[in-house]
Amino acid sequence: MWVPPEETDPPLLHAPTRKSMALFGAVNLHDGQLVTQFSSQFDAMTFKDFLKKLLRYRPSKRRLVLILDNARYHHATFLQPLLRKKRRLVMLSFLPPYSPEINSIERVWKLTRKMCTHNQNFPQPQDLISAVVAKQLDWWKKPNKTLQRLCGIP
Repeated sequence: MWVPPEETDPPLLHAPTRKSMALFGAVNLHDGQLVTQFSSQFDAMTFKDFLKKLLRYRPSKRRLVLILDNARYHHATFLQPLLRKKRRLVMLSFLPPYSPEINSIERVWKLTRKMCTHNQNFPQPQDLISAVVAKQLDWWKKPNKTLQRLCGIP
């Protein structure tokens, strides 16, 4: 930010915190619906909860294929019993290492940050979550063309 030399620097408002929130998300390729789940952190246990939630959204007689990056918790041995039990319903497909540019959900997160968080101060983490949910996630819960285009869905 540029400030003329004759003026004093404007005060910078920020929340002095290192708190963070994890947000899992997946886009349905058939209709562009976004399924999300907030969590306190990214780990195998919270990812397992998200997998169970996604299985509820799976159309009957259809297999759920998840395209994932190579985060450590995606490969956790903690998940193996669930994956063996649900092997006919869900398949995990992993992207090559260090290739976030080909992960279509990253485009969704980039647009979400641009639409909801740029140039705004959020005094509390809950304020940030409320803004993201109210401005984008509630709208993207319904099938829509924007997510289809973002994710390259024909």
